[in-house]
Amino acid sequence: MARRVSLPPADDLFRPTAPAADDAAPAPAAPAAPAAPAAPDEQPAGPRRPSGRVKHDEKMTVYVTSAELLDIEQARLRLRAELGTAVDRGRLVREAVALALADLEENGDASALARRLRGEG
Repeated sequence: MARRVSLPPADDLFRPTAPAADDAAPAPAAPAAPAAPAAPDEQPAGPRRPSGRVKHDEKMTVYVTSAELLDIEQARLRLRAELGTAVDRGRLVREAVALALADLEENGDASALARRLRGEG
């Protein structure tokens, strides 16, 4: 006779893992001077920072050559072996993109990204 495995109810399988809004910690006090509301797609002022280790809601597919992928993997392994920094390829690429975009924002037409895209280096 075959035995049936009992599974937990669907409510247990699909329960929320984040605390409910009323369980959250109280909001910090408002600043003395009201800040101008930022547009939803606008980045905050200051240096551009990569998103780091957070859940990412957007996805972008980028095709690279096998040589480029090998370079990325070697950089990842070098960071781990020589510097003790364990990162995945996605985080490595996000950091590199953040650096390139910050340089573009700061230096504009003279940035390394703009020069490379023009074929100047």
